[in-house]
Amino acid sequence: MKYQKFNTVKFGLALGLMCAIAFFILGIVAISGYGAIIVEKISSIYIGYSASVGGAILGALWAFVDGFVGGIIFAWVYNKIL
Repeated sequence: MKYQKFNTVKFGLALGLMCAIAFFILGIVAISGYGAIIVEKISSIYIGYSASVGGAILGALWAFVDGFVGGIIFAWVYNKIL
């Protein structure tokens, strides 16, 4: 069986975008109070992340960078193991 390798940059972009969307939605939903404790805990890592529109945008930027770097590392390790 032949396995295909990941394109590391594309995988990083995809994972970064997914993380950014998830954290943005969480920040917006937390405005109503649902999930506000989670946002408060994550804000100790992602500076500026809060239950507001501006905080959700900052959190999405942090999550994109985090997901992008994590995706590149994951794809690189996966390709090396193949």
